[in-house]
Amino acid sequence: MERKHELKKVLSFRAILLITINSIMGTGIFFLPAVGAKFAGPASILSWVLLSIVAIYIGMCFAELSSMFPKAGGVYEFCKQAYGRFWSFIIGWITLIAGYITIAMLIVGAIHYLVPVDIPWIKISTSLLYIFVFNYIAFRGMKTSAFMLVTFAFITLGTLFALIIPGLFRLNIANFSPFFVFPASATFVAIFFIAETFFGWETATFLAGETKDSKKVMPKALIYSTVIIAVICILFVVTSLGAINWSIFGESSTPLSDLGKLHYGNIGVPVFTILVYLAIIGSVAGWIVSAPRLILAMAEDKLFLSQFSKVHPKYFTPYKAILFQTIVTVILVFIASGSYNTLLRLLVPLVLIMYSAVLLSLVILRFKKPDIERYYKAPFGKIGPFFIILINIFLLVMWLKESEGSLNTLLLGLSFVLIGFPLYFLLEMYYNPKTIVKVNNFLAYIAYLTEKITLPVKVRKELLRLLGNVKCKSILEYGCNVGTLTMHLADAVSPKGKIYATDESKHALQILQKRIIKKGHKHVKIHLDRPNRIHPNVPKVDAAISVGMIGSLQKEEKVLKELNQRLRIGSRIVFLDFDKFFDVIPNVEWLSKDKNIRKVFSKCGFKVSVIRKQGFAWQYIYIHGKKVKNIKLK
Repeated sequence: MERKHELKKVLSFRAILLITINSIMGTGIFFLPAVGAKFAGPASILSWVLLSIVAIYIGMCFAELSSMFPKAGGVYEFCKQAYGRFWSFIIGWITLIAGYITIAMLIVGAIHYLVPVDIPWIKISTSLLYIFVFNYIAFRGMKTSAFMLVTFAFITLGTLFALIIPGLFRLNIANFSPFFVFPASATFVAIFFIAETFFGWETATFLAGETKDSKKVMPKALIYSTVIIAVICILFVVTSLGAINWSIFGESSTPLSDLGKLHYGNIGVPVFTILVYLAIIGSVAGWIVSAPRLILAMAEDKLFLSQFSKVHPKYFTPYKAILFQTIVTVILVFIASGSYNTLLRLLVPLVLIMYSAVLLSLVILRFKKPDIERYYKAPFGKIGPFFIILINIFLLVMWLKESEGSLNTLLLGLSFVLIGFPLYFLLEMYYNPKTIVKVNNFLAYIAYLTEKITLPVKVRKELLRLLGNVKCKSILEYGCNVGTLTMHLADAVSPKGKIYATDESKHALQILQKRIIKKGHKHVKIHLDRPNRIHPNVPKVDAAISVGMIGSLQKEEKVLKELNQRLRIGSRIVFLDFDKFFDVIPNVEWLSKDKNIRKVFSKCGFKVSVIRKQGFAWQYIYIHGKKVKNIKLK
């Protein structure tokens, strides 16, 4: 079923610039200057300078990629063009994990700022309120969302400048002496922990599909915003360490509130506590608005459930992806009981891995697609990304070497990534006909052993009842598998009838062949078929039946119209498929509603009724009826 509605391009350059600043800057600038000072002292200023240089170059690389593929998928789209389906899914999966960890991390940080006292019901209820409000705003459209995100960007920038400007007049040079209070290697360890400040390019790229003239605008927004953030960060760190001694600043859990008190007196504490809370919540809002675009892009490519590719007809937003996100983030609020630093340690290695994959995709695309139009080209695009990747590897090694418990944290993060491998396999089984054939071949014997569970005797009897009297008639069984139903059909039509059994699995048909020989059913003809067609050697038949096939088709209307050609007016058809596996996992979208099923079959010349019955761990969908008109194939 094709998606009828599209995302609308409503974001101007100024809007996407401010949104990108809000997305990239995030909340790291509010917490991480103190973390950097804790690890490297005054020398953490060097960490920020080095990180800024690296970040600006990464921004340039993202700028080139976004100029080539300005679509809602962002990093997923870049990797899809460079690596293909599997690795693009894994990168998209890592990005989603990182996004949801970010949301949990920001919520933990924001609540700690606003409510330092441990009152669980206040913390949870406040977080849920914001999640519901932001997801609702995201649902109502990009214009509304953009206004919200731009407002939060101004709050963030205003908060920082309100501390930078008075900090310039309070600079105490003595606070920078001695400059190196830790070994030089501590400067690089600090970079690992403050790197999250610049995470967020991927968030901005998800909005490319709703940005005007995005091929030109997105590159400028990514580069300009990174430079602006780099300047602000360095100014903020210098003025902060110049105003408060690094040893005191590094131990602060609320560094901006401490700076607010220093510059503005006691009134500065509650004011900056609220401002920082709003800025952090603004970062949560940024992810809540943008992340559904990633889900939408993956769903469009059938690397996520296709139901999530739906765009709302009035608000032009991926509303089903937003609903899914709401559920996930609500769950995260209840389970994210870790500290900000714990979540940060979990997030950073995942993002470094993801960014390394994206940077490598730029190099690959320089060679793989040299002629594709690029409105911006990053300098040294064929070798520069390798240096950044090496830096990322170096940071990971330094972190593993210097930080206690880092290996366990890395392994925990990688375990989340590994979940993506079976998930990809399940999605491919769900949507990819080649994979379906391979899996059916591999599981043919298991299907034979478990046929009493997957297709119980009472279900077989119900199918035969719906098919009616078929004695001495010819029947097409489309998707016979190992012959679970074929054997009953052969008895029902008698030797004077004929069964044409087709399937895409060679191994399944081999099992069926042995069963036929054993029973002596010479009136059963077997055909090895290909996906999305009716075998050309199947002649006109009196009726057709199919189990578990209609939901796996990518071209259901084509197959049904070909079936129409094999049947006479009044011929009966019976289809059985499955839905709501374990009461959670849906089948393909058009099978979810009876009216959609009737509409598809009617378009192909059939009038059908739909019956749904609960089975062992799924719902059975019985579709039965007859051919009412001839349909010509185009």
